[in-house]
Amino acid sequence: MSALLAQFQHYAEQWPEEGDAAHFVALLGEGERVFHRSALEGHFTGSAWLVSADGERVLLTHHRKLDRWLQLGGHADGDTDLARVALREAEEESGLSGLHVEEVPFDLDRHRIPARAAEPEHWHYDVRYAVRAGGSEQFVVSEESHALAWRSIREIARDAGSDESLRRMAAKWLRRG
Repeated sequence: MSALLAQFQHYAEQWPEEGDAAHFVALLGEGERVFHRSALEGHFTGSAWLVSADGERVLLTHHRKLDRWLQLGGHADGDTDLARVALREAEEESGLSGLHVEEVPFDLDRHRIPARAAEPEHWHYDVRYAVRAGGSEQFVVSEESHALAWRSIREIARDAGSDESLRRMAAKWLRRG
């Protein structure tokens, strides 16, 4: 977990205006229990900013439970390698193979998840990784999604109606050149 701590600290230096990295460092200090969804006050998740091979589009999911267009991702379920979590979730939720994950966080986003059934409202500490599609971009919609769609990263960056964190990631991607 020391590598993840160093990555969070580097992220804080790279993106000081975002301010969330300190929360991620503090949560990491609570040990491995926060990599499990049983940590009801908050826990780590891993997500994929899944970019097409040409770098122009991102694959989004119309999330079944949250009913919003978001990046692919999910719970760590005890795995402390969040890059691996993001890659696994991208593969499971898209049906794509030949994906490549960057090993350092691309984005950090702490957000509240509403209460549902027996699950109380809680925080997701979402560590997002850039993932590149390799060969085919023919996805398969999983049971976790209403739909999947490749969307222009430039359009997301300009779309005031898009989720704020999607616009932030789109802007970051475009700055990379």
